[in-house]
Amino acid sequence: MHVHVPSGAIPKDGPSAGVTMAAAMASQLTGRPVRGDVAMTGEITLSGRVLPVGGIKEKVLAARRVGIQEIILPRQNAKNINEDLTPELGKDLVVHLVSTIDEVLALALEPVSSDVVRITKRASRSVSQVPPPT
Repeated sequence: MHVHVPSGAIPKDGPSAGVTMAAAMASQLTGRPVRGDVAMTGEITLSGRVLPVGGIKEKVLAARRVGIQEIILPRQNAKNINEDLTPELGKDLVVHLVSTIDEVLALALEPVSSDVVRITKRASRSVSQVPPPT
């Protein structure tokens, strides 16, 4: 399957729906629903690396507005969490920083019986625990 979206991004914001589209396709192909209580953003390469995106503060605000308290973000956007999010905005927000689409799918798709143990052992960090970028 190959999905090509030429000029699909808003020039000011750039691309950011790659991981979301990949999660939707993986859901359809595997029959595992995407969790409804998690938001995600990030672009992906053909090899599955998750790339950083812009507008993190606005995306977190939008997620919070609809009651989402768990978000999947590219690891390279960690600096945006520390710099752009106020303590109030980060309160009770669980942020998962990911580097690959495999990590996104493990977090975003509803587990099947063989995945339950692996997912529950995964450590999550609250916004206050996100380390500064190196």
